[in-house]
Parts: sequence; C-alpha cells; structure tokens
Amino acid sequence: MTKAYFRYAYLGLFLLAAFPLHAQGGCVDSPENPTAILGLIGAAGACYIPLKKKLISILARRQEL
Repeated sequence: MTKAYFRYAYLGLFLLAAFPLHAQGGCVDSPENPTAILGLIGAAGACYIPLKKKLISILARRQEL
C-alpha cells in the first residue's frame, strides 16, 4: 500500500513539474530548441551501449596486466 502511494505521489510531482512548460505555449514559443535537446539525448542513448562495452573491455585488459 505504501509503495503504491509513493508511486502515485511521484507521478503527481512529475506532472506538477510539467505545468510550467505549458505556460510558454508549448514547443512553438519555447526559448530553447526542444528538437536539438531530444536529438542530443537520443544520440547519447545510442552511444551508451557501445561505449559501455568498450570501457569494460579496456578495464578487463588492464586487470589482466
């Protein structure tokens, strides 16, 4: 019961934080460029797994020495 309460409280806080974003009139009047920001987040997500594998292999080689 308590976990469900906290889950709904987090959801409510998340939605409450989104209300000021709508005060600007949405993406059209937004001062930042949301498309560029989403592109950077997507590129970071796409590079995460290959970079993680590369770092693991580098660390494994260092431990072998």
